[in-house]
Amino acid sequence: MTTAKITMFATVAMTAHLTATFAAPPSSPKSASGLDTARIEELTGAKGTLDAKEGVFKVSVPRSDLTVTAGGVHITPPLGITSWAAFQAAGAGHSMVMGDLVLLEDQVNPVMSVALDNGLEVTALHNHFFWDAPKVMFMHIGGMAAPDALATAVGKVFAKIKETSGGAGEVLKADIEPTKSTLTTAKIDAAVGQKGDLSNGVYKITIGRTTRMHGHEVGKTMGVNTWAAFAGSDDRAVVDGDFAMLESELQGVLKALRKAGINIVAIHQHMTGEQPRVLFLHYWGVGKAVDLAGAVVSAHKETKHDGAP
Repeated sequence: MTTAKITMFATVAMTAHLTATFAAPPSSPKSASGLDTARIEELTGAKGTLDAKEGVFKVSVPRSDLTVTAGGVHITPPLGITSWAAFQAAGAGHSMVMGDLVLLEDQVNPVMSVALDNGLEVTALHNHFFWDAPKVMFMHIGGMAAPDALATAVGKVFAKIKETSGGAGEVLKADIEPTKSTLTTAKIDAAVGQKGDLSNGVYKITIGRTTRMHGHEVGKTMGVNTWAAFAGSDDRAVVDGDFAMLESELQGVLKALRKAGINIVAIHQHMTGEQPRVLFLHYWGVGKAVDLAGAVVSAHKETKHDGAP
């Protein structure tokens, strides 16, 4: 091979190497995870970290504004009072988010409404500690949508947590002694479409459904039921109760109850291994008895209960 040809091949090889080097820079967080991490931080208002191996970007907001003790132990953010949301690419133009929000009791329902109103799902609500003061609740969220939509929704949730901090949340109270109730139960029956039972001033309506466990059908009396217990007067009453729902029914029930001003106090399971899976939601409301009954009925329409009125 002539010197000219060798020189030409060397030049071509060097050009190709330089082209490849400058045309393909090292992978950025966005190309590695499919997420625009800077954009997520901008929209959520929170700083995050990328797990490159899993392709997940997680933003966190430590609740350093809280002074919490549990059994005498000072609970700091690393001990479990940090709100977070984790984002993962989920196909063309879509992302998935999962998260856990650290909330005082008065923050739960205002924050839940913001989450639901902005397209997020609320998937659980429970405690993580015993003997904590003030009492801390944990609300789990999820969703799948365009990345900007999810990040914007999470940002609004984080903003609501900040807004309701320091006792600026929502507390429902009523001066009611159940044994002195003066409820017109016939009005509640008419609103619900089903009669209940009166015991020591508390009027309770129970609606059953069924599932299967260990090869057997279980229903209303075994605890697979939705119920509402009323006390007080026609003009000032309290209702508390439990909804038994399929997983697919949870978001509709939550939205209906929150729209009516009913507080959600827990979302969890009561059983394991049942088919279909049943989730339970506990609630608390204060207002006119008929309005409260109407709220329960509205939420119940979001379910497919056996024997529904």
